[in-house]
Amino acid sequence: METRLRSPSGKEVVISGDMPTVMIGERINPSGGRRKKLTEALANGNMEPIRQEAARQAAAGASIIDVNVQAASVRDEAATLVQAIHAVAEEVDLPISIDTSDWDVLEIALKACPGRPLVNSVNGTEEAMNRVLPLIAEHQAVVISLPIDDEGIQQDPKRRLAVAEKILRRAESFDIPPEDIIMDGLTMTVGADMKAAVATIETINLIRENLDLNMTLGVSNVSFGLPLRETINTGFLYMAIAAGVRCPIVDPIKMRKVVLTADLLTGRDPFADRFTSYYREIRESGEL
Repeated sequence: METRLRSPSGKEVVISGDMPTVMIGERINPSGGRRKKLTEALANGNMEPIRQEAARQAAAGASIIDVNVQAASVRDEAATLVQAIHAVAEEVDLPISIDTSDWDVLEIALKACPGRPLVNSVNGTEEAMNRVLPLIAEHQAVVISLPIDDEGIQQDPKRRLAVAEKILRRAESFDIPPEDIIMDGLTMTVGADMKAAVATIETINLIRENLDLNMTLGVSNVSFGLPLRETINTGFLYMAIAAGVRCPIVDPIKMRKVVLTADLLTGRDPFADRFTSYYREIRESGEL
């Protein structure tokens, strides 16, 4: 199963179980209120921090840049998102992930986004599928799909699989091929439910075994509200990649080493080329 995205210049990024893990850079996102400077810049229409974040993530190994501008102080999300997309596209030649929960905004952003983008995201509710999937088909985009339906978040991995199957069937009705659906295993915090990470890994295993779709994961959600978050995220990311996640949504600046190590240990780094290149890079930069 190969999922293909394109950068503004047409360069392809391929997501596949036979290839190295693709990092989706998560840092252009003001959600949660912790990134005040980014939020202020977006509210003021200042795209320079967006450009800087895109460049930093690309340098750290991100292959896709997620762009989210949703914040209470951003009054015109559509216009701001289009500005941010253009800023990223001008700064780095990487595919863009359009991250919004407003479907009207999504439609505007898809028209403005160069290359072949990723959409983050659709879920299994009837309203979401009926609004988002036609846009994916029209623009020939790729979409992340969350196993959430009209009954809410499913805790049982088998129910999550059932929702994933429903999304896949509905996508097929719009002539969207399976390779253009990237399934999210759905990460919940272990601070609220000690079995949340186990349920996510079981979901990933079920989707891999039954649907053979490429999979993603918002890794940092698992540690929300807990101390030593990076330690938790690191352990969870190793587990997720080993289970079958091919394009995690992460902070590449913090998680590049983890991804390269996971690829080495799971046989997706022939002759350890990428890992040893990284070692030489950090040795020469004085980071060691």
